[in-house]
Amino acid sequence: MPAHWHSAGVSTATHVDPEPLPGPGRVSVLRHPPFRLLFAGQALSAVGDRLFLVATPFAVLAIPGADASDVGLVIGASALSLAVCVLIGGVVADRVPRRLTMLVSDVVRGVVQAIGAALLLTDRATVMQFVVLMLVYGAAEAFFRPAMLGLIPQVVDPGEEQPANALLALTANVSMVLAPAIGGVLVAVIGPGGSLAVDAATFAASALSLLMLRPRPAAPVERSSFAKDLAGGFHEVRSRSWVWSAMLAFSAYHALVLPAVFVLGPLVASEIRDGATSWGWISAGFGAGAVAGSLVALRWQPSRPGLVIGATLSVASAQGWICASSMPTWAVTGLEAVTGVGVSICFTVWETQLQQLRSLACRASTTSDH
Repeated sequence: MPAHWHSAGVSTATHVDPEPLPGPGRVSVLRHPPFRLLFAGQALSAVGDRLFLVATPFAVLAIPGADASDVGLVIGASALSLAVCVLIGGVVADRVPRRLTMLVSDVVRGVVQAIGAALLLTDRATVMQFVVLMLVYGAAEAFFRPAMLGLIPQVVDPGEEQPANALLALTANVSMVLAPAIGGVLVAVIGPGGSLAVDAATFAASALSLLMLRPRPAAPVERSSFAKDLAGGFHEVRSRSWVWSAMLAFSAYHALVLPAVFVLGPLVASEIRDGATSWGWISAGFGAGAVAGSLVALRWQPSRPGLVIGATLSVASAQGWICASSMPTWAVTGLEAVTGVGVSICFTVWETQLQQLRSLACRASTTSDH
């Protein structure tokens, strides 16, 4: 969060709960050519992201001597570096051209996946190599997301951030339905190494779309030292309880819930269900719910966004218990669909509030300069 937000005169009423902001009406954000290009690149990348989630556990288990704890270690390494670097990534996103930041992130993650694929295909992979690769992967992802959040207002009109976020989330969520089946086939046919190579190719496609993208210039902001911006970011997070409390909750979700889902989920499916088939149905159920949540978020702008963020994240946090339970597969699939709705609405509303708060701050800063 930029250090100049507070000094720019942004309403302190947002410290407790973000204020609902007006929407764009019934217009399509796809009418903007830059957004269409970003949308196309991210749609391809989203498929690769879901392939990564399917292929990674099998990639680790393909290493001689590796077990479920090693899968957790590898996935946890990515989540840890993401959590550690995300605030730094937010500061960098305001100091370096966002398109360039996203491009470098895509290239780094593509190279990481290509190296992982080569190690598996040549039978040279070790668990520690994958831990190091995932630390780099998670750090690169931490720079990508804040940059994209800042880039979206440069490719759509003011007030169109939420439908833009929801549409991008929709592609990711549709891929949740399709990718488990595609990933399962790829792992079976070309192996985990080949699947990681396919993921690397999707990052190359995303990078190509970013090379072609020409966004509007970003609003000028007051520059200071990196350390001062980082300290200012900490101050602004602390001064808005809805921001810091949500960030703590999101950190717990990524550090505790998601590893439980992606480690215990496949493990329980293998032990008491029908293995990959059951896990595919459960993953597809979550994806279907997330698609429904994205469709809701395309038009619905809640009057109490902070309450919606907290409530939907609470629903989403039940995922670990649901996936690790001994309930029948059909029951787990249905409950995962409900959590998918919650996850999609939660992150769409959260990202939109941060974008719109930043836009107000930049406009206030520009006005005060004059």
